[in-house]
Amino acid sequence: MPPVANTQIGYATESRAKKLQLLGILSGFAAGAWLGAAEAPTKLVSIGISPMVISLIMVIGVFLARWSLPALILGTSSVRADVLRAPHLVIWALLAGCLWAVANTLTIFAIRDIGLSIAFPLWNSNSLLGILWGFLFFNELRQAGWRRLAGVLGGALVMCAGATLLAIASSSGHGPAAHSLNGVWAALGAGILWGTMYIPYRKAYLTGMNPLSFVTFFSFGELGMMTLLSVSSLGLAPLWQELLGARSVIFWLILGGFVWVIGDIFQQFAAKYVGISRGIPLSNSNQLWGLLWGIFVFGELHGRNSSIYLEVIGGSLLMMLGVGAIAFSSATGQEQTRWKEAAIRESDRYGVAADFVEARMDGRQLVTEAKPSRGALDWLLVVFATSVFVIFAAMARVPQLSLHWGPAALLTAALFLLLIICGLALWRTTRFH
Repeated sequence: MPPVANTQIGYATESRAKKLQLLGILSGFAAGAWLGAAEAPTKLVSIGISPMVISLIMVIGVFLARWSLPALILGTSSVRADVLRAPHLVIWALLAGCLWAVANTLTIFAIRDIGLSIAFPLWNSNSLLGILWGFLFFNELRQAGWRRLAGVLGGALVMCAGATLLAIASSSGHGPAAHSLNGVWAALGAGILWGTMYIPYRKAYLTGMNPLSFVTFFSFGELGMMTLLSVSSLGLAPLWQELLGARSVIFWLILGGFVWVIGDIFQQFAAKYVGISRGIPLSNSNQLWGLLWGIFVFGELHGRNSSIYLEVIGGSLLMMLGVGAIAFSSATGQEQTRWKEAAIRESDRYGVAADFVEARMDGRQLVTEAKPSRGALDWLLVVFATSVFVIFAAMARVPQLSLHWGPAALLTAALFLLLIICGLALWRTTRFH
């Protein structure tokens, strides 16, 4: 298909652009809450389950969710239409999924060695890479004005300072020095891989692909890479034996993968409407949720001296101040013009029609597009995913972990409140486009 000459891509009105920016910010904060909660089941590493097995089972839950949720919300016909318009993005989605699988495995090792409340802020160094890649490749922060530029870059530096403070806390008597150092490196490695993973995200949304379509093919890269890592690391027969031995907790791990996907869908919409240089730091508010789950639910840092508490809490607050500065540094009209130039470049490169890209940047469908619908295949996917969860729920046992159910219930209630608020906002404003 020859390239299409695109000359005009942009938002319908300035008020619409502002509304989408606010929606992107809200999506970023909702993503942070759900991504934070998704890491809680990985605490099972502390009862002797292999990090590889934990990560593989979580990815199976992710795979189930990444197909069933888009099928339930819009239907697979919408996914199919997106792929026909921009088939090149399937390759980018597979690559992003491979990077995610490796990064997620590294986080399991990090949690094992330095704990959830400390590991979270370290792998959230991906914010810095998100800002860098957004600036270099997608014209983000170009002509943003010095105040907004200072807000984003200053916020990133404050987040970096908070991460450094938490890294210092991680080496203060948490365990053997070698293990603490390994945990720090694992968390930072995850941050690098996740930061790079956002390049395909932004390419997809500048070309008009729906986030729900992108995450569907993303899942094949995740599951394929994670299966390869697990088999090559443990061997096929030992891996099967470990899976059989972990069958009583498989439900909790695939549930963690399902929760992750909800957070990631919100993160995708944040990246779509405010860019990766803002959307990724906003979703990295998950580090605060990780701190809450780690300290109040799992009792991390219990019995430690007050200086460690001050370092962890102070570092987290610094990072949240940085996130706040970025959230208030919304894109101006001039910067959005540079975003449009990046969209024109991507659509020209791959021959995607300008009116389609413009409509998707504006969070709407073209009049000529078929309305999303659900068929028998969609309901079959939903029923299959639900059945898998029910089967493993019947086998599940409450793991022998020290946890507090009161704080867990409060945090869970907050998750569902954010889900309802942000989900309704996305539906009313964009119909999930």
